[in-house]
Order: sequence, then structure tokens, then C-alpha cells
Amino acid sequence: MAKKVTKVIKLIAPAGKATPAPPLGPVLGQAGVNIAEFTQRFNADTQDRMGQLVPVVLTVYEDRTFSMIYKVAPASDLIKKAAGIASGSGSNLTKKAGTLTKDQVRQIAETKMPDLNANDIDSAIKIIEGTCRSMGVEVK
Repeated sequence: MAKKVTKVIKLIAPAGKATPAPPLGPVLGQAGVNIAEFTQRFNADTQDRMGQLVPVVLTVYEDRTFSMIYKVAPASDLIKKAAGIASGSGSNLTKKAGTLTKDQVRQIAETKMPDLNANDIDSAIKIIEGTCRSMGVEVK
């Protein structure tokens, strides 16, 4: 018989560096999750993605066990890394933060494809280009 789900929590934490300190600790504690077990499993599973933010969907069951589904890093982080910038532009229409080529955008879209609401790669590219525009990153 399937376990009864009590909560589904979406979190973003740095890969391999999750700690029981806020903001993770209080959220996990309220859900009744064993915080030490979560941090150990998360850090072990994301060790190969160091330096990235890793979104995780945490499903908590009635008996206080949990399962985790790892997602791809946020599109904005992938764009910042590819463009070599620290942050996006505060005024995206007048001041550009950086530039990306079409090939770089395609590569980001292919990486992010499982998490995007897109049917094909062209739709995914348009989504990533929209994120670039909102960050002030020019696509050439």
C-alpha cells in the first residue's frame, strides 16, 4: 500500500553545502523531517554539482520519511555562468549586463529542458531568451 503524503516542499540549496541553519532548518523542522538525515543525503547526492544552486522537491510522508527529486539549476544561474557575470542588470532595457550567443542559449535550453514547460527545443530556447531579456543579457 502506498504511503500517505503529508507535505510537498520545494527548496533551493547550494550543492553539497546544505546545513541545518536557517532557512532550511526551520522549514524542514515544521514539516517533521529529520534535518540531519536530509542534509547528509542532499550533500552526498549533490557533491558533483558543487558551486550550483540545486532545486529539490521534497515529498514528506505520514511516517516522517521523505523522498527527494532533484531539478536542474535555475535558468538565471545558468545564464549568469555562461555570460560570466555576477548578476543581471537592474535596468534591463537601457543597461546590458552581458551577451550570449545563440549556441550558448541552445545549450542552456537543452540542459534545462526536463524542467521547462516546453514541447520542443525551439520553445525552450524562446523561454531562455525571455529570461535573458529580463536579466539584461543580450542574445546575438
